[in-house]
Amino acid sequence: MIINDSLHRLLLDNLTTATLLLNADLRLEYMNPAAEMLLAVSGQRSHGQFISELFTETREALGALRQAVAEAHPFNKREAVLTTQTGQSLTVDYAVTPVLSRGETMLLLEVHPRDRLLRITKEEAQLSKQETTKLLVRGLAHEIKNPLGGIRGAAQLLARQLPEESLKDYTNVIIEESDRLRNLVDRMLGSNKLPSLAVTNVHEVLERVASLVEAESQGSILLVRDYDPSIPDLVIDREQMIQAVLNIVRNAMQALASKPDAHPGRITLRTRTLRQFTIGYIRHRLVTKIEIIDNGPGISPELQETIFYPMVSGRADGTGLGLAITQNIISQHQGLIECESHPGHTVFSIFLPLEQGVTPT
Repeated sequence: MIINDSLHRLLLDNLTTATLLLNADLRLEYMNPAAEMLLAVSGQRSHGQFISELFTETREALGALRQAVAEAHPFNKREAVLTTQTGQSLTVDYAVTPVLSRGETMLLLEVHPRDRLLRITKEEAQLSKQETTKLLVRGLAHEIKNPLGGIRGAAQLLARQLPEESLKDYTNVIIEESDRLRNLVDRMLGSNKLPSLAVTNVHEVLERVASLVEAESQGSILLVRDYDPSIPDLVIDREQMIQAVLNIVRNAMQALASKPDAHPGRITLRTRTLRQFTIGYIRHRLVTKIEIIDNGPGISPELQETIFYPMVSGRADGTGLGLAITQNIISQHQGLIECESHPGHTVFSIFLPLEQGVTPT
């Protein structure tokens, strides 16, 4: 079989490794989609640009690239720090391989982001801990609900034998508290109901949440919309996704209310698409990223590692179930939720697979 240029292009376009081809003048000839995603640029628009217009490193690194062209000598570099056009810093390993084409020495750059590998490792550890916690909660719930049923039943039988109606106030307390604990345990477990999937526009979900927030806040919080209108419809459970996002936004509202005089409260709802994004062990060609950003006091570092666990809350009056329920809903949609926070800037990021041509089951 003869491997032609179109097959070469197809193979490069589907590599998960960010790959760039530079000519002898260190100007871009080609970059694959993985490189576009990593550097947040368009390969077509960047064609012909000098390497330092795509990202900057050090003067010595630029000299090493020129030397690689002159001597046709390959080299590798570990833990290089690149600064993209958007100002983002990336820690990467990259390999430079001189390639002779039409009598000209070109450079093939293979870039491996270390930040992404660390994120995937952290994500796998988080998912593993959450699964362990879920199993522990289910075991504990079983041990709690069984005796609760017995206590409730005994209280009902006792109420029937009491000689005075006023004494039933005590058995009613036992029954009501048993029901309250049972409901609490059920909320800890989350819903066992499978998502009712349907084709839904993600911005319809966010607009529904926005209307609720605006009604509840009565203008005390500035709500900013930063949407990407080109995002195709998702296959999701609309009501569950509204609940998931609303839980996060309400937490942001409560955080802003706790520091009313610090600065004007602001919540931003932002949507974007990402290419070649890994969730768990599955690499998705496209995902939708929903960000809920607030300028509140932030989440304390000791809480950030456990914020999605049941019964964990930063507020004295909090139940600690809202984010646990949100995480469960996102997991049922094969998605991922992350949180980054420091004083004045908290971001909850929801990643949902966006597969073209998927139909609800």
